[in-house]
Amino acid sequence: MISESWLQRYLLPDWSADQSPDADHPHRRRFTKRYRRKQAIVKNIWICSGLLMLLHATPATITALGLGTTFLSFVILDETP
Repeated sequence: MISESWLQRYLLPDWSADQSPDADHPHRRRFTKRYRRKQAIVKNIWICSGLLMLLHATPATITALGLGTTFLSFVILDETP
């Protein structure tokens, strides 16, 4: 127990002691409700796309659906204003 408090106090960042996330951290957005909702939408799109790939199992269809779904996923998850 003593070594843990010493470790937290001197070596770890300040936010680790109180478990509050850093507001300036670049990955903080991944833990918001809004972003998780977007992730669920993207997951469902990939499931539907995968089912279509299985139904139309040609290389051209699989490539087109894969590229289109990837692009759509990036568009949905993009956080730029």
